[in-house]
Amino acid sequence: MADLKQTPPYPPAHDLLKGKRVLVTAAAGTGIGFSVAKRAAEEGATVMISDIHEGRIAKAADQIEQAVGTRPVTALCNVTDQNDVDALFAAASQQMGGVDILINNAGLGGTADLIDMTDDQWSVVMDVTLNGCFRMNRAAFQHMNPNGGGVVVNNASVLGWRAQKGQAHYAAAKAGVMALTRCAGVEGAELGIRVNAVAPSLAMHPFLHKVTSPELLAELEAKEAYGRAAEVWEIANVMIFLASDYSTYMTGETVSVSSQRA
Repeated sequence: MADLKQTPPYPPAHDLLKGKRVLVTAAAGTGIGFSVAKRAAEEGATVMISDIHEGRIAKAADQIEQAVGTRPVTALCNVTDQNDVDALFAAASQQMGGVDILINNAGLGGTADLIDMTDDQWSVVMDVTLNGCFRMNRAAFQHMNPNGGGVVVNNASVLGWRAQKGQAHYAAAKAGVMALTRCAGVEGAELGIRVNAVAPSLAMHPFLHKVTSPELLAELEAKEAYGRAAEVWEIANVMIFLASDYSTYMTGETVSVSSQRA
């Protein structure tokens, strides 16, 4: 019998994004953003990574360069600030010649019961996770439309479908990302822009341990068919698929990256 908890081997690259220019938000640290930026570079893309953490984004660029042999371009960007978003696309145009693919990974979570949740707790999650996604999608459309089209991949969550205690703000924001993706996909089809999203269930990285109790993590892992959380690169691989020419008929869709039913 197979060991379900055994992590599979990291798959080799196949030049799925060769010649493409990819912009990834929230790519510092050790989460999905960093992993998908690294995977995009492995798949032959020219990559720009952005984040709000100057030191961490430089470290992420160092790590990708060491692993892949090519150094991504870096830029600071706070997706809650429209000026930052505009400056990010301007920098991408100047340093890469444009953006073919946007991996829109920026988001913010937290835990608070609805009865105690403050306006500020609600608003900051909404502004980063949903409003930030809107700002980046809008900027991508404005940038890609005159350049003949492109691809956007948003990061949603299975909490956009499921209920979980203490996650009303995050779940509402991610459900909004899914709805935005559906509408953007329809509008983007007329412009040659595909828009899809992934909805991870549980992807393990160090930051998750900082904001989630060991008891809850164990409970969530037990619900997965494999009895383990996904590796961040397992989520990144699906994002790369959606960014690539292997998904040309898909738009407005949210793909659940989970080992249980959404």
